Amino acid sequence: MIDFFTFDGEQAEAPRVTSLKHVIPMAELHDYGENSYFVADDRGFESLVHLLAKQFLSYDSNVFVNDPRVKFNQVVREIKQSKGGVTVKTEDGKRYEAKTLILSPSLGVLQSELIAFRPTLPMWKKRAISEFSIGIYTKIFLKFPTKFWPAGNGTEFFLYVHEIRGYYAIWQHLENEYPGSNVMFVTVADDESIRVEQQSDEKTKAEAMEVLRKMFGNKIPEATHIMVPKWKSDRFYQGCFTNWPVGYPQKRHYQLRTRVGKIYFTGEHTHPRLFGYADGAFFAGGDTAKQVINYLNKKTC
Repeated sequence: MIDFFTFDGEQAEAPRVTSLKHVIPMAELHDYGENSYFVADDRGFESLVHLLAKQFLSYDSNVFVNDPRVKFNQVVREIKQSKGGVTVKTEDGKRYEAKTLILSPSLGVLQSELIAFRPTLPMWKKRAISEFSIGIYTKIFLKFPTKFWPAGNGTEFFLYVHEIRGYYAIWQHLENEYPGSNVMFVTVADDESIRVEQQSDEKTKAEAMEVLRKMFGNKIPEATHIMVPKWKSDRFYQGCFTNWPVGYPQKRHYQLRTRVGKIYFTGEHTHPRLFGYADGAFFAGGDTAKQVINYLNKKTC
């Protein structure tokens, strides 16, 4: 349980497939301290995106993006490079042309066949993409009519040990952040995440309730609602966040974030230290933007 909580609970994969050299000590803890902060702001990370975007995009009533330069609900299916620039084709048949392109899908999307590249990506790039690892990390939320677990300081986590690694292992409640919400959630990862995604939510709830009754007794109430995110099954994610696998060299990760012609690759998976986390995505995006600006300035000089 300690092993799962320490590694799978942070990297979404077991230590047997994780490069301890690149995840211990965790860069986030080294940079920001070892205190854990549960983000309870109901605006979520999206609010940070809008805070940055409002510096250069137009908004309707300061709430919705109405800038004509931003295209929503466009599924990119093909990226074609030529001497003149880059052409992006979308699922509904639209075409967009540009001098250069910043590409930031999840690693899972890059590893899939959702986006076709014309010409195809070079082998060194394909290898860098395919051999990095993206984990699956699922937080299953359950709402109850009443609270039946202890709350207060020192009661955030409840751990369950099972013969199957990570079987409904890490439980947390939200009473400290949202008193009266009567919500608990359990974290599963890797193989258990895949298994849960493939079954009905009702079966998942039944399994979770069986575990909770072993932990808190048979008299606890039945959950009234359940929410099961399915990151692996979602074609726009195909996983949650990246993990540095055993045997993946620094040079290959440099190739993972290296541009191919006029296509610049960015995202959390491209950051050399903060891969897997939102701060990694933020800093990687800033670095890539600077590279593109330098490229365009040179082309116009």
